[in-house]
Amino acid sequence: MSISPSPDLISAGALPAEEVRLEGEVAEGVFAEMMLSPEAYAFFFDVDGTLLDIAPKPDGVKVPADLLSDLQRLHAATDGAVALVSGRAIANLDALFHPVRFPASGIHGAELRVSSEAAISLSSEALPDSLRAALAALPSDMPAVLVEDKGAAVAVHYRAEPDLGPDLKQIIEGLVAPHPGLGILAGHFVFEVKPTGHDKGAAVHAFMRDPPFADRTPVFIGDDVTDEAGFAAVRALGGTAISIGRRFENVEIMLSEPGDVRALVRNLIDQQGRN
Repeated sequence: MSISPSPDLISAGALPAEEVRLEGEVAEGVFAEMMLSPEAYAFFFDVDGTLLDIAPKPDGVKVPADLLSDLQRLHAATDGAVALVSGRAIANLDALFHPVRFPASGIHGAELRVSSEAAISLSSEALPDSLRAALAALPSDMPAVLVEDKGAAVAVHYRAEPDLGPDLKQIIEGLVAPHPGLGILAGHFVFEVKPTGHDKGAAVHAFMRDPPFADRTPVFIGDDVTDEAGFAAVRALGGTAISIGRRFENVEIMLSEPGDVRALVRNLIDQQGRN
């Protein structure tokens, strides 16, 4: 297995050589093909840590105006085959990317909106009230913990004090144990309590069943273990998985940071305009 930069993308000016790492022969030329024919691809983007820089708190992230414009242009160039696949609720994604609405999956696959105009479908009800209340009470003993109640899932963030991780996980496991069908998805300084029956991979498969996503090559871009199901889904469908900052199973391309993803989106649009 070799590691080499993509000369096509680098020569196009999207990314400096040291920030692109491709593994294996399959990855060679991937970016060049995307730039020549973005309309042949379906793009699935995680949001926090992928399109957007991580913030200390979820409500602190910012959407650059040029990113919003570039995503709109890519959405148009692909006839709508651009989706946000996030742990955030779709309503929260709409608020972040206002006034634009994209096809989206929220709460790790619990919510799905197959097009910008479609209604949101739900695959899971809200977590039990007793569990949500117990999780909401965690900051009383651990003030550095931030609890984000999404209804169908609850995210418990501990970015402010990473050393809390092991003890916090043990406490959450005890709270979740009496509830069959629920599990804990560990992310980067976060534990997501959610039903086990849905994930980002299931969301990708749902999108790919119908136009404009069907019959295209899927590309999933993410940064965390919570994206692994998405990586696996696009690889199973013959597509490409791209990770940010670190390597994961089923990933063949790694970029360094969210700024590289934004540069890639811009480059795809600029190249498409020249074709």
